[in-house]
Amino acid sequence: MTLQDIIADFQALNEDLKIYEQKYGMPSATFYKAYVQGEEPEDDSWVLDWADWAGAYQTFLRRQQQYGSFNW
Repeated sequence: MTLQDIIADFQALNEDLKIYEQKYGMPSATFYKAYVQGEEPEDDSWVLDWADWAGAYQTFLRRQQQYGSFNW
């Protein structure tokens, strides 16, 4: 993966995460902590969003790691 790919992913993921944060009224880091601890959504209709949000945040964390270890 190139640096440009990582940056492009960051931009797209940030947009996705902002949408979820606005919709559910919490930062992604707070949501993800609750999600990995097994907290369930208040409404069953949120389950798919929560799974997508968690996946987007996991990818975001991976891209952060890749960016940090990129060979300059």
